[in-house]
Amino acid sequence: MKRSQDRGEPMYRKIFVFLILASLAVSAFLYGEEIAIWIDEHGTESIVITAALATLMSLFPVIPYPIIGGILGAIYGSFLGSFITWFGSSMASIIMFVFVRFGYQDWGLKIIGKYEAISKVTMLFERNAFMTIFLTRLIPIVPSIIVNIYSALSRVGFWAYTVASSVGKIPSMILFATVGSTIVRNPADLLYVALFYGSFLLIVYGCFRLWNRYVVKEKEQTAK
Repeated sequence: MKRSQDRGEPMYRKIFVFLILASLAVSAFLYGEEIAIWIDEHGTESIVITAALATLMSLFPVIPYPIIGGILGAIYGSFLGSFITWFGSSMASIIMFVFVRFGYQDWGLKIIGKYEAISKVTMLFERNAFMTIFLTRLIPIVPSIIVNIYSALSRVGFWAYTVASSVGKIPSMILFATVGSTIVRNPADLLYVALFYGSFLLIVYGCFRLWNRYVVKEKEQTAK
C-alpha cells in the first residue's frame, strides 16, 4: 500500500465527516424498515428521493441491499430498477471512499489489517489498480467495503476509482433488479436468469484467476 500510514488527518475534518456519516447511519438503523416500505409503496412517486434512499440503504445495509434492488426491480421494471439500484450502490461506494480517504485512513487501516488475503490484492493493485477494482466488483464474494477502503488507502485517483467501481457494479445490480422484476412478472424465467448469471460469474472468475497468475509470475520474474 503506497499511501502514508502515519499521515494523519486534521481533527476538524474527522469530526465533520464523522457527524455526516453518523447522522446517516442513525437514520438508516432507526428507519430502515420504514424506508424499505416507503420505497415499495411510494417509490414511483419520486425517482430522485428513491435513488437517495437507495444510496442510504446501500451505505448502511440494515436490510440486505439485494432485497432493496429486488423491490426496485419489482416496482420500476428491469431497466429503470437496475439503474436506480446501480446508482444507489455506486454512490454509497463513492461516499465510503471519500469518508476513508479524507477523514479516517487510520480506521481504514485497522479494518484492512484483519484480512489476510490483502497481500494478493496489493500485488494486483501495484500492477493495475483500475482493473483490480473493476474485476473485484464483478465478483460478489469480495466484500464491497474492503474494495472501498483499500482503494481509498491506495494512490488510485478519485475518478479512476469512481469509473472502475461503478462500471464493475453494473452486472450485479442488474441481477438484483431483474430478479425482483421477474418474480413479479414471470417467475418461471428465474431459472434462466440464474443460469445466465452463473455462467457470467464463472467466466469472470476464470479471467480473474488467469490475470492474478500472470501478475504473480511477472512479479517473480522482476524480482529475479
